[in-house]
Amino acid sequence: MSYNRSQCRSRAVGIAVGIGTHLLFAFTVWHLVWFLVGHSGAGVPLDGPGTFRSSLNLIAADTLLAAGFAIPHSFLLLPAVRRRLVERLIPAPFYGCFFSVVTCLALLITIFCWRTSGIVVWAWPPGAAPWVVMAFVAAWVFLLWSLHLTGLGYQTGFTPWWQWVRGLKPQKREFVTRGAYVYLRHPVYLAFLGLVWLTPVVTLDRAILIVVWTAYIYVGSVLKDRRLLLFIGKPYREYQSRVPGYPGIPLGPLARLPFPTGRP
Repeated sequence: MSYNRSQCRSRAVGIAVGIGTHLLFAFTVWHLVWFLVGHSGAGVPLDGPGTFRSSLNLIAADTLLAAGFAIPHSFLLLPAVRRRLVERLIPAPFYGCFFSVVTCLALLITIFCWRTSGIVVWAWPPGAAPWVVMAFVAAWVFLLWSLHLTGLGYQTGFTPWWQWVRGLKPQKREFVTRGAYVYLRHPVYLAFLGLVWLTPVVTLDRAILIVVWTAYIYVGSVLKDRRLLLFIGKPYREYQSRVPGYPGIPLGPLARLPFPTGRP
């Protein structure tokens, strides 16, 4: 296959975009690990004594930072938003890269601007702390396994970008119901929730992160169900009737949903 000069330039830019995206992704994951561990060294310490006013300032600042990741991450996953951006601005093979870059930048802003606090809201007993740390590591393993089941390359934008590099037509993404997906619809979100919650000591700033990102995960799970129902249709609706969003949820949109029998 031959390319003219303009096509070669566009192809070089496209390849550079994909490589740069995944270098940024690796950089972000490294800092996210240490941020969640609580020893990133990137946070801005809370100035002065733990006064009521300084605590309110910290709560406001960190809440905005945590929401600053959650809101665009969910917004860009809306089918209508993706459709408009692909039609007007971003070629379809690069939407995953664009989504990954926005997500990484939002996370890095949160990580590097985060304000830490010495105020302890909750602490596990010393004997339980090693088990909490092991559960945290297990949550990372569970996250990577869950991402592998659905295709990690789709999460980072690598798969559609690599298909473009090879000159292949985009492949339809597989609807996965194996592994953890046999027991719950959102194992990736559950693993991420574990990363947020599982820490031996919950300081004030970590409590803010837990509250905001737990709300984000709930809303994101509901929106993901709606998105998959739109794209997959009846097979996903039947899947929702068999498998809950999360174990132990008896009611609401994340429980098992009765399959509608009145429709043709």
